[in-house]
Amino acid sequence: MTIGRGYETGFRDGFMNCAIAYLPYNGAIMKVMGRRIVFLLAVLGLLIPWAYAPASAATDERPQVEVLSLRDVVKPPMASYIKRGIRDANKRNADAIVIEMDTPGGLDSSMRDIIQAILGSDAPVIVYVVPGGRAASAGTFIAMAAHVAAMAPGTSIGAAHPVGGQGEDIPGTLGDKVTNDAAEYIRSLAKMRGRNSDWAADEAVRQAKSLDADGAFEQNVVDLLAPNTRALLDAVDGRVISYNEREVVLRTANARLVQTNRSLAEEFLSVISEPNIAFIMLSLAMLAIFFEFSSPGAIFPGVIGGILLLLSLYSLGTLQANWAGVLLMALAFGMFAFEIFVTSHGLLAAGGIVSFIVGALMLWGNGAPPGVEIDKRIVFSVATAVGLYFVFVVQAVVRSHRQRPKVGGEPLIGKTAVARTALAPEGMVLVEGELWQATLEPSEQAQPGDQVVVVGRDGLRLRVARSPKGGIQ
Repeated sequence: MTIGRGYETGFRDGFMNCAIAYLPYNGAIMKVMGRRIVFLLAVLGLLIPWAYAPASAATDERPQVEVLSLRDVVKPPMASYIKRGIRDANKRNADAIVIEMDTPGGLDSSMRDIIQAILGSDAPVIVYVVPGGRAASAGTFIAMAAHVAAMAPGTSIGAAHPVGGQGEDIPGTLGDKVTNDAAEYIRSLAKMRGRNSDWAADEAVRQAKSLDADGAFEQNVVDLLAPNTRALLDAVDGRVISYNEREVVLRTANARLVQTNRSLAEEFLSVISEPNIAFIMLSLAMLAIFFEFSSPGAIFPGVIGGILLLLSLYSLGTLQANWAGVLLMALAFGMFAFEIFVTSHGLLAAGGIVSFIVGALMLWGNGAPPGVEIDKRIVFSVATAVGLYFVFVVQAVVRSHRQRPKVGGEPLIGKTAVARTALAPEGMVLVEGELWQATLEPSEQAQPGDQVVVVGRDGLRLRVARSPKGGIQ
């Protein structure tokens, strides 16, 4: 503080002398301004030593441990977050990284991405199954890859038998190849960390067995048990671990914990990658696009539908959905569209509803990987809503469009219409709340939104001319 005060005094006195020397003798305004400047500079002189003081005072000599949270299905957004967290922790020279885990499993590709990040980490990685959590399926592999694996009492680990993209058992030679590959992969990870490789390969993978925390510790599947993260760090302090051709002594007692949370983008991608959300987005996208095609020129439904469609396709791709299910859902909306133009007495609408439900149920099948499955209640609720929309709303609009004027076309002649599509010279116009096909006379052009006047009708097609008023409605 002595240095700070001296700096402050010299700073203030020097600027006071400069201000007095250069102020005009009889310039009252300049004197006031000069005093304000001197005051501000004096305040700055006070702040400068204060700004330097916290830098030294805030220096924390305690070990730094970065904490990541894997409490979700193992999927691409989660893998991206864990990889980023490990990479950033290494850049900050963290003494250790703790991954707090509670997962039902997930996708093999995302699991391997996380394991590669752990194996390539300069800082030791501790995987901890949090109280009330589990390390099932893909979580078992990730725990085996950790430099230290720990569990809280009352948790479980195991059930890591590989399944197909729809959660089904993989039959035949292919199933044997996939199972053997997974078994030897987890065996190599367990051997690398000095854990029970036979249990990991033969029981967890081949037989899909699980262990509680006590059993996992007794059979050397995990290294220790701890009631919470702080107790875990105190327990592993001083432990010597070997990796990357070196030995490291863990210094984690009384460590400063730094929580690394998911970014806004990672949170968003994680939310839309949830199966139920992906299904709802796809359904809304198809509805919005259908509405845009049935009412050309609305624009907003088309924009929203396009965005939702792309987001839903991203989600379905990351979750390895069955694309046959997506095609069946698209076929359902095709049937709904034909119902408008073809008199099928409801058969097309009924077929569309059946196709929609079957397609939705096929997206991930009945035996989907844990956490990657769709709620059947949502499927039937959305299907009911879509069916009611097409049966009642669309059919009511169709009936109104098909109604013919009681006195020929005369009631519409002279009415003002609005172009919904470009008339070049043919297109669609909105008149009296109804969409009509129209031809602009003489062979001219009009843009969407332009006003035109009905001058005649040929069957179901109107003849229109430019409105004397012109302009846009």
